[in-house]
Amino acid sequence: MVQFLLETVWLVPCYALLGGLLAVPWSPGIIRRTGPRPAGYVNLVMTFIAFIHSAIALSNTWNHPSTELFIPWLSTAGLNLTIAIDISSVSVGALVVITGLNLLAQTYAIGYMEMDWGWGRFFSLLGFFEAGLCALVLCNSLFFSYVILEILTLGTYLLVGLWFSQPLVVTGARDAFLTKRVGDLLLLMGVLGLWPLAGTWNYTELAEWATTANVNPTLITLVGLALIAGPMGKCAQFPLHLWLDEAMEGPVPSTVLRNSVVVASGAWVLIKLQPVLTLSPIVSSAIVAIGAVTAVGASLIAIAQIDIKRCQSYSVSAYMGLVFIAVGTQQDEAALLLVLTHALSSALLVMSTGGIVWNSITQDINQLGGLWSRRPISGIAFIVGSLGLIGFPPLGGFWALIKLGDALWFSQPALVAVIIAVNALTAFSLAREFGLIFGRQAKQMSERSPEVHWPMVLPMVILLGFVLHLPLVLQSLSLLPSWAILNKDVTLLLIWSSIFGVSIGGVVYLGNWQKPIRLPGKALRNFFAYDFYTAQIYRLTIVASVGQIAKFADMLDRLVIDGIVNLVGLFSLLGGQGLKYSTSGQTQFYAFTVLLGVSVLGMWVAWPFWGVQFLDLMF
Repeated sequence: MVQFLLETVWLVPCYALLGGLLAVPWSPGIIRRTGPRPAGYVNLVMTFIAFIHSAIALSNTWNHPSTELFIPWLSTAGLNLTIAIDISSVSVGALVVITGLNLLAQTYAIGYMEMDWGWGRFFSLLGFFEAGLCALVLCNSLFFSYVILEILTLGTYLLVGLWFSQPLVVTGARDAFLTKRVGDLLLLMGVLGLWPLAGTWNYTELAEWATTANVNPTLITLVGLALIAGPMGKCAQFPLHLWLDEAMEGPVPSTVLRNSVVVASGAWVLIKLQPVLTLSPIVSSAIVAIGAVTAVGASLIAIAQIDIKRCQSYSVSAYMGLVFIAVGTQQDEAALLLVLTHALSSALLVMSTGGIVWNSITQDINQLGGLWSRRPISGIAFIVGSLGLIGFPPLGGFWALIKLGDALWFSQPALVAVIIAVNALTAFSLAREFGLIFGRQAKQMSERSPEVHWPMVLPMVILLGFVLHLPLVLQSLSLLPSWAILNKDVTLLLIWSSIFGVSIGGVVYLGNWQKPIRLPGKALRNFFAYDFYTAQIYRLTIVASVGQIAKFADMLDRLVIDGIVNLVGLFSLLGGQGLKYSTSGQTQFYAFTVLLGVSVLGMWVAWPFWGVQFLDLMF
C-alpha cells in the first residue's frame, strides 16, 4: 500500500485541483440552497487527502534513491516535451509542507472569512494555487516549471484581487501581476536560450551537462542572468520586491501561503538551476549581491514601517535574500533548510497578526498596544514564530543560519557579517512589532480586541507546535549537526546578535521611551519609510518612459496611420464625386476613358525601357 502511494504521489496536485474544481459551482451561485460554505469544506477534505497521501509516501522515500517518472506530452518537429516527475525525499517532503500549510490556512480561512460571500471563489483559487505549488516541486523540467510559475502568477493576481470592489485591492493585484511578469518574461528568454546550449530542460540532465560544459562565457552569463530574473520576482528581491507589499491587500489566509511557500517557489527553481548558474562567476556574484542588498535593505525598511502587513512583507524579502546568498555560494542544503524554517515561522507570524487585522479597526501598530492580556495565544504564537525565524537556539532558524554561516566563515567572512547583521535587524524589528502590538497600555483602537475564535486559534496552535518541534524532527532525520562540531565563533556571534536585537527592541518599545520612536532627521526617516524611494524611482523612470512611448505611439497612430487612411479615403471620395459626373450614357465617352486609362498604364509599364533613352536625348 505504501509503495503504491509512493508510485502515485503525482496524484497529490490532482487532489488539490479537483478540490478547486468542485468548489467552483458555489462561486457564480449555481448552487444556492446551501450557501457558499460547502465550497470550503470540500476543498478542505481534498487537501487533507493530499496531505495524508504525501505524508505516507514520505516515509517510504527517506534514505532511498530518487526515481523519475516520465509522461509524454508533445513530440513535433524534433522537439520532444515530456513531463518529468521527480520522486525523492526532498520533493515529497516539500509536498508535505505545502499541503500541511494549506490545510492549516484553509482551516484558518473558515474562521477568518466566516461572513464573506466569496467562499466559493476563494477556496477554488486556493485549490488551484495548491495544485500549482505541488506540481512545481514534483516537476523535473525547467520548461514546465516556467509554465507552472506563470500559472502561479495568475493565481496571485486572482487571489490578491478577491475583493475587487476596493480600489487598493485592484491596484495591488495589478502591480503584483505586472511586477512578476517582468521577471517571468526574462526567465522565458533564459529558458529558450538554454535549450541550444544544453539540448535539454531536465534538471537532472542539466546538472550532468554543467559538470562538463564548455560554453561561451558571455553567452552563459546572459542566459544565467535571465534565468535568475524569474526567481527574483517570485522571491520579492530588489528591485522586483514591491509586489509583495502590494499583495498584502488580499485576504490574510492567502497571505499565510504567500509569505511562506509562494515566495519560496522562486527559490526552489533557483536551487534546481544552481549547477547551471555556477558556470558563470558573474551570475553567482550577481545572485549573492542581489541577496545581500535585499537582505540588509529590506531589514532596514521593515523597521520603519507602521503597518502590520508591511512589516512582515519586508521581513520575508530579507529572509529570501539570505536564501539567494546560500544559492550563490553553492550551499544548497542550507538554502533548503532556510526555506523550510522560514515557511513554518512566517506562516505562524501571519496567523498571529491576522486575527488582529480581522477584528481590529486599524493595522497601524502605533495605534495598537496592550493586546498581551487580551490575546495571549496570539502573543505566544508571535513570540515562537519570531524566535523560530532568528538565530535563537534550539529552534529551526538557528540551525539554518548556523549551517550557512559555518560554510562561509573561512571563505567569505564578509557574507557572514551580512548574515549576523540581518539576524540582529530582524530580531530588533520583530521585538519592535511585539512591543507596539502586545506591550504597553491598551489604546482606544485596541481596548476591545478579544482573542479570535477557535477555527483561527486551532491551526495557529498546531503550527506553533510544529515550529517548536521542528528541531526534534530534523534531528530524528539526521539533518542537524552535533553541538560538538559547531563553529563556536559563528554560534556565539549569531546568538549574541539575536540577544542584542531583541534586547534593544525590548528596551526601546517595552520601556518608557516616548512613542513613536523617530530616527534623527526627516530625510533619513522618509528614506527608510518610503522603501528607499523605489516606487518614486519607478514612476520617474520606467513608468514615465512607458508613458512617453505610449504618447508617441498614440500620436503616430493619429497623425500618420490614421492620416494615411484618411487621405486615401479623401481621394476615394473626391474620385467618386468626380466620376459620377462622367456618367452620361454616351458610349464614345466611356471608350475614351478606357483608352486614356490603358495609355497611362502602358506608359508607366514601359517607362524603364524608353524613359532612359528619352532622358539621354534631353540632356
